[in-house]
Amino acid sequence: MYLLLLHYKTDLQTVDSHVPEHTKYLQKNYESGNFLLSGRRIPRTGGIIIARAENEEAVRAIIKEDPFYIHGVAEYEIIPFIASMTAPQISVYREEIPLSGNQ
Repeated sequence: MYLLLLHYKTDLQTVDSHVPEHTKYLQKNYESGNFLLSGRRIPRTGGIIIARAENEEAVRAIIKEDPFYIHGVAEYEIIPFIASMTAPQISVYREEIPLSGNQ
């Protein structure tokens, strides 16, 4: 699982001009199962996405399709994590902690 933190690099007027295409990008990734949650940060300095992918390389490929990324509106911070606990309603996304390694 990955926590994606978007940090806006431009003014909000520029961000807003790309929101319709960014929304299409989000919807595509919800439909494919890549994204589970997303939303604006408060204050509005960027956004947050909870994503699922095989590895960080796959996450980077997904990010490269975002109009915010393509047009230099936002940069992404990628934080991998193991969702070892969840609410009962989303237990299908619970992950096992590996028995070995640095994870």
